[in-house]
Amino acid sequence: MKSYVAAEDRYEKIQYRRCGKSGLQLPLLSLGLWHNFGNTTSFENSRQLLRTAFDHGITHFDLANNYGPPYGSAEKNFGKIYKEDFQSYRDELLISTKAGWDMWPGPYGNFGSRKYLIASLDQSLKRMGLEYVDIFYHHRPDPDTPLEETMGALDQIVRQGKALYVGISQYTADQTARAALILKKLGTPFIIHQPRYNMFDRWVENGLLDTLQQEGLGSIVFSPLEQGILTSKYLQGIPADSRAAIEGGYLDKNKITPRVLEQVKALNKIAESRGQALAQMAIAWLLKDQRVTSVLIGVSKVSQLHDNIAALDHLEFSREELLAIAAILKQEEQ
Repeated sequence: MKSYVAAEDRYEKIQYRRCGKSGLQLPLLSLGLWHNFGNTTSFENSRQLLRTAFDHGITHFDLANNYGPPYGSAEKNFGKIYKEDFQSYRDELLISTKAGWDMWPGPYGNFGSRKYLIASLDQSLKRMGLEYVDIFYHHRPDPDTPLEETMGALDQIVRQGKALYVGISQYTADQTARAALILKKLGTPFIIHQPRYNMFDRWVENGLLDTLQQEGLGSIVFSPLEQGILTSKYLQGIPADSRAAIEGGYLDKNKITPRVLEQVKALNKIAESRGQALAQMAIAWLLKDQRVTSVLIGVSKVSQLHDNIAALDHLEFSREELLAIAAILKQEEQ
């Protein structure tokens, strides 16, 4: 494969939003490296996804220590691609990683201790061949470790020059406010929260988004398509090659109930009337809220990436469309 030169017009192809009250701006779409950058997928396909994303102004690549499979392989493969393709563009990139879920055996390879977080980031930097990451996240709350210890580790990581900013993921509104208070006192550049959010999973609307706004924090939301449910894939039932059909996979087929399928079909009709695919409308629906800084997408094909990017061509909703969508989603809550 010939050496990579980024598209000259890459910054004309996407919009950016300020991340809370920080000086950092994120592209409206960011590329997540969870499923499709490990050792079980094509290395060249992973490279093409990264190249295509950056050519379209997607400057943010999001990883975690245990992304793969196997654990660590997404960071290692990203590191190879970075060295060959993106090293000269380092100052144009936002690279993030996380720790908080299980990574290695024993009591020091999980959750939120100072020992685990600092050791994990050291390993991540080595795998990726980086001196620092732009954002380092605590990946989930730790019910046993004092929050002061976890936040203190994030502060130490910034002071050591291993991360420019820090964030958290999957924290509740109250936990977020407590973390923000601790980090503010420490003077740590805490700027972002990464929650799960989509049309069917709207827990962030029960206080978290308000807390982020109050604390001056941005958000980057993951699972915007509810693991494929908010696409055309399940309009006719469960395909044999889908995530839901794989035993022990990441999507429980029991979540795809007849009621959910009815909702998906009704939402798809609205999307069609907007000239969009359902997945595109689902992304646009998230971005209608300015408190959502960026939507984290996961794709396995370049064509899917292009389709997701096309969602940005139509972000506006009429009042009638929003009311119709709300009525459909309300069925889920009854």
